[in-house]
Amino acid sequence: MKQHILKITIILLLTFFNGISQNKSKGNVIVDEQGVMRWEKSKEEVKGFGVNYSVPFAHAYRSAKLMNLDPKTEIDHDVYHFGRLGFDLYRLHVWDTEISDSLGNLLENEHLDAFDYLLWKLKKANINYVITPIAFWGNGWPEPDTKSPGFSNKYGKGDCLTNPDAIKAQQNYLEQFINHVNPYTGIAYKEEPNIIAFEVSNEPHHRGESEKVTEFVQGMVAAIRKTETKKPIFYNMSHAVQFMEAYFKGNVQGGTFQWYPTGLGYGQELSGNLLPNVNDYNMPFDSVFKKYHGAKLVYEFDAADVGKSYIYPAIARSFRTAGIQIATHFAYDPTFLAPFNTEYNTHYMNLNYAPQKALALKICSEIFHDIPIHSNFGMYPNNAVFGDFKVNYQNDLAEYNSETKYFYTNTSNSSLKNERKLKEIAGFGNSVVVSYDGLGAYFLDKISKGVWRLEVMPDAIWVDNLFGRNSLSKRVGVINWETHVMQVNLEDLSVNFDVEAINDGNNFIPEVNNKSFQIRPGTYIISRRDSSKKWSKSDAFKAGQLNDFYAPKSNVDKLYFTHNPVEVISENSDLLLEVQCLSPEPIEELSLVGYTSSGQYFNQKFEYKGNYKFVATIESKLVQNGFLNYNIIVKQKDGKETTFPSGKEGNLYAWDFYDRAPYKVPVVTKESPVELFNAIEDANDLVRPWRRGFKLVPTENFGEAEYQMNIEKLFVTDQENLDASPIYDFSFKHFIINKVKLRRDDLVSKTTLVFRGRALNDKPCKVQIAFVLEDGSAFGKTININPEADGYTLKLNELKPVRTVTLPRPYPSFLPYYLEHEMTSDFDITKVESLQFSIGPEIPIDEINDAHGIGIISVGLK
Repeated sequence: MKQHILKITIILLLTFFNGISQNKSKGNVIVDEQGVMRWEKSKEEVKGFGVNYSVPFAHAYRSAKLMNLDPKTEIDHDVYHFGRLGFDLYRLHVWDTEISDSLGNLLENEHLDAFDYLLWKLKKANINYVITPIAFWGNGWPEPDTKSPGFSNKYGKGDCLTNPDAIKAQQNYLEQFINHVNPYTGIAYKEEPNIIAFEVSNEPHHRGESEKVTEFVQGMVAAIRKTETKKPIFYNMSHAVQFMEAYFKGNVQGGTFQWYPTGLGYGQELSGNLLPNVNDYNMPFDSVFKKYHGAKLVYEFDAADVGKSYIYPAIARSFRTAGIQIATHFAYDPTFLAPFNTEYNTHYMNLNYAPQKALALKICSEIFHDIPIHSNFGMYPNNAVFGDFKVNYQNDLAEYNSETKYFYTNTSNSSLKNERKLKEIAGFGNSVVVSYDGLGAYFLDKISKGVWRLEVMPDAIWVDNLFGRNSLSKRVGVINWETHVMQVNLEDLSVNFDVEAINDGNNFIPEVNNKSFQIRPGTYIISRRDSSKKWSKSDAFKAGQLNDFYAPKSNVDKLYFTHNPVEVISENSDLLLEVQCLSPEPIEELSLVGYTSSGQYFNQKFEYKGNYKFVATIESKLVQNGFLNYNIIVKQKDGKETTFPSGKEGNLYAWDFYDRAPYKVPVVTKESPVELFNAIEDANDLVRPWRRGFKLVPTENFGEAEYQMNIEKLFVTDQENLDASPIYDFSFKHFIINKVKLRRDDLVSKTTLVFRGRALNDKPCKVQIAFVLEDGSAFGKTININPEADGYTLKLNELKPVRTVTLPRPYPSFLPYYLEHEMTSDFDITKVESLQFSIGPEIPIDEINDAHGIGIISVGLK
């Protein structure tokens, strides 16, 4: 027992003196006359990038306990991954409701202890932090709130901003929180060298008089300054930007902002090119920041409902152009929760479960450290390549290629800048340096001449809608440990090099043939044959040891089957079917059985293509006008069979197999119209700002409905941006990629768009309908819709360039409404990705304040 106490004491003393050393070398953060955060002693610009992460609190903490997991152990795992991803910044809005009472007294409990532990582990990993002591939230999301003792639970956010007793409680809490001494470091928050700044509270939505806002902010700042901390104090400004001056008059040193460029809560993955959405982080109130010498940081951002990787570095680029010094993504999923994505289902980020997205964040960190602040790379699409970075929508690729580092989120054919100087590689897929046929991330770090450290993560497979209604009883992602083939092409290693497993419990022995070898998840040393061994497993590596490794074990607990049938296909075309399938038992075969409308039967096997993917082609001679009907039968090695789409165990042809409903694919003639929107099928998928009263209503025709969109006011005052200039426009969007996927060859013969529907409010309505191409440019025309339901036509050769509306609408709302770009492309019907509908263009000035509405039945091409 005494030895244990002595060991803890030594750790605390070492950490304490390490903190003092850091403080001496860097000093506090100051904000200079140009509004730039700098380290007090070196005067270097403060740079940082990382994530929000919430295991000590709320749903994450409860879930860990529910799953009989130790939150601190889970923190250890994730902080290790933060280091692998190059993060050096952390931010969290602390759930004050769980660590305070109604008077604002700080409660020393399990949540505060876990938070202190997390900060200690981050400190050891050389990660700084921005701390937001007040969240205002309840502690439930996504569950109902539980009973919590804090002032936020008693008063709620609204009263916390105005009620004198609530304000007094917050001031009391802030003073106690900032004075709190972390028992793991022995340092008070107010003096912690790893704390860059404090942000008073999370997303206050002030209303009313600016003088009252200033008074509120002054009170909070005074409570923090009462502790004698020298840290900069920031205030969250994006939820009421009209009070920008009022915030600064409250004696803060800067403002915090967020960016959700693809909106929030779409409920499924967004498709199409979203680079136009992140073209520019335009802050129209920059003059206020210059006046008060204010610094800027981003406390939250994400491309919500996006499963791709290419978009994130473009976000980081736009932040640097806007003068943002530090930023944290929202939010990193704790690895133990990532299979379920329950914490925030519109977001998804984890190294093991979303490796390509996580690698994109690794590249973002390099952007924040490599790209000078206020660097301008022009407008889209010319800003897709910037410095040593590039993003590519078509290949879902983000890449960082410098002389010493090479990171990529997908297969890349780029040449190295300078192989002799190369020190670090991180990737997914194949490159000129590494070929790998697995589905996890990998890392190669040069240790010395002829010696590299290799770390390989297990396969990540998405098995359900990541962004839908999620539950701890439903996995959306799984992990599988498999043996894969890797090839490493480095002159420094030559050929027939040695590969040695070094992480605990890893007994795998790779056999190298020239430059190729089989590999399993783990950490390895790759060394040139003629190199001498000058390393030890316990050698220091980054913030840990050379043999560090963590990845969750395989959790494929049942048969997971994914197949998305095409919506429509043109006759006389081959139909390629793709299936993702995996199970605890090896898959023996997949069978395709089906029939055509004319009674022709087919029966064939799928071909395995690797990485749990199977393909089969239905030949064009079977793809004739009518319907293709088919089932897929999965047979496992243990003899078990499952038939789809029912998902029921058994063989389709068994006498007692009762659910034989097939997949049905419409096969149309090349001359038939191309359906782009059908209200019954597609209304829920529209990308639209929410307005009360939108509804789907049956028409008088059997099997038909119209989606009614009545806009009482084209411009609605934004309470979070009262100074905004009015834009009299209501636009919405419909992605049509899947509608035209297998009919692109037919599009060139179409000449006319047909809108079936009517105007509401017993008066005509002008609607601009535009095609948005894959590069973000839009071509459209305004048509007049009458109150009578009819087919209204628009000739494609009459389309002209029109303004692209940024949809989904980004948050915060001060960001640009229209895309500013440098594209000069002509209209090409084969490159369309979405339809944009706008009510506003060409409406007479004396009618812009009237109600306008349409009922849409369908849209198509003929």
